[in-house]
Amino acid sequence: MRKTGMANPRPRPSVMYLTERAAARVREIVDGSDKELLGVRVGVKKGGCAGMEYTLDPVETANPADDVVSEHGVNVYVDPTAILFLLGSVMDYETTKLRSGFTFQNPNEVSACGCGESVMLKPAAEGAPAGA
Repeated sequence: MRKTGMANPRPRPSVMYLTERAAARVREIVDGSDKELLGVRVGVKKGGCAGMEYTLDPVETANPADDVVSEHGVNVYVDPTAILFLLGSVMDYETTKLRSGFTFQNPNEVSACGCGESVMLKPAAEGAPAGA
């Protein structure tokens, strides 16, 4: 007789992924803070000429509704209102001669403004696997 149920459930894919450079910068932010931080929170908000901007804030207290991405020894908390916009994204940290900062390779990005500060995003289809 076969047993029903989920003896070996598949692990849920991560909402987003971090490069080692992004994780190293998050670690610098956490370690360099005067406050005891758990990590950083990533989200999106309306703004900029393309319609939306990524947000990044220090996390002192975890929000139980956040999705937590734990990679390379750091925690990145994803705002629940941003999950469908960030699904499948890769967060990186780049340093050039002119600027340094976090970047996002986002499959949900429709377009970006010329200055690179804002993007137009479409929500991922609910239930779609990350990176699909």
